[in-house]
Amino acid sequence: MKFMRSLELPTARYGLDGIFVGAALVLLTWGLVMVASASVAQAEKITGAPFHYFYRQLLFVGMGLAAGFLIFLVPMKQWENSRMWLLLFAVFLLLIVLIPGLGLKINNARRWIELGVFRMQASEPARLALILYLASYITRRQAELQNTLRGLLNPIGLLMIPALLLLLEPDFGATVILFMVAFLMLFLGGARLLYFGGLVASAAVAAAILVVTAAYRMKRLMNFTNPWADIDHGGWQLAQSLIAVGRGEWTGVGLGNSVQKLLYLPEMHTDFIFAILAEEFGLLGIALLITLFGVIVWRGFVIGRCAEQMDERFRAYLCYGLSGWLGLQALINMAVNMGIVPTKGLTLPLVSYGGSSLITVCLILGLILRVDYENRLAGGPVKNPVRPDRAPRKAPSVAPMTLDLEVTP
Repeated sequence: MKFMRSLELPTARYGLDGIFVGAALVLLTWGLVMVASASVAQAEKITGAPFHYFYRQLLFVGMGLAAGFLIFLVPMKQWENSRMWLLLFAVFLLLIVLIPGLGLKINNARRWIELGVFRMQASEPARLALILYLASYITRRQAELQNTLRGLLNPIGLLMIPALLLLLEPDFGATVILFMVAFLMLFLGGARLLYFGGLVASAAVAAAILVVTAAYRMKRLMNFTNPWADIDHGGWQLAQSLIAVGRGEWTGVGLGNSVQKLLYLPEMHTDFIFAILAEEFGLLGIALLITLFGVIVWRGFVIGRCAEQMDERFRAYLCYGLSGWLGLQALINMAVNMGIVPTKGLTLPLVSYGGSSLITVCLILGLILRVDYENRLAGGPVKNPVRPDRAPRKAPSVAPMTLDLEVTP
């Protein structure tokens, strides 16, 4: 197949962004430690094995790293040229998850597809495919995007189809992240401020309408504003999360010494693992966690900026979108755990337990590193870059200069 023939093994001499890779590996390792710590009581209660979720997360890490390496081997041009297939793939995933018998329904939400080894949350790979499509759209239609309202409305109109499917699951959190990332990419792509501002305002109004017209979302909003008023029911999870964060104080109670993970805080190893981390590592741990995510976003934008300076706009906007996705999702997850925004079903990237989230984040990291590799391959910010398809230029040979001196007696 043409796609398989396009895969190529990387050349080690070009290197990768060490700061980006280092920050990602630290978060991945820390996440394993936190899953082991946060899930012991829940795992022992459900399975009888305290480290059940840790071993499964270790399996997901292996699968994620393998998937990230495979996607790293695919040249960016292949993704750019597959835009319509990516869009159709995203819609297909979001459609089949809604079909009874194919989509798995848990807690009144139909978001998962049973794959045997793990349950795939369809919105994760679907959103990744949509971000790839949007980067390709901005590259092809940038002049239209920068000068007309139609250029801005066309991609948003196309994104409305998968957004409606996400809301049918329902998955409001994934929908919010999708549009936040899309707006970021369109803004960086040069959308006119007047049109962009109007579109953002319209989206905010639409989100508010979605909240007030759904009883369960309105209940979450009310519990968010004052979880202590209904602590025995709707406010229990947020109240326990706030207690965990508060107990951490400056340096935390120590790894493994969390009290809230002892079946007080629901979802302690998935959506609310940040609260357990804050309890065990305190404010200093939170500061380190935010710094690590900040480094990933910063280096992702640096890689994207380098691609843009080389006029590789698809690579650039893809890096901006993927880095923004990781940063925004981490920020919202932490804000939820601290009661700053209403509860949403979003994981903490690289830290929370879950196969779909972890594998998708590894795919995101693989794509960003591929952009970095291609930047370096083409002469980006590395020492002595060499193009493998071009022989190094030889210095022109210069005949030695001689001086003929005529001496007259």
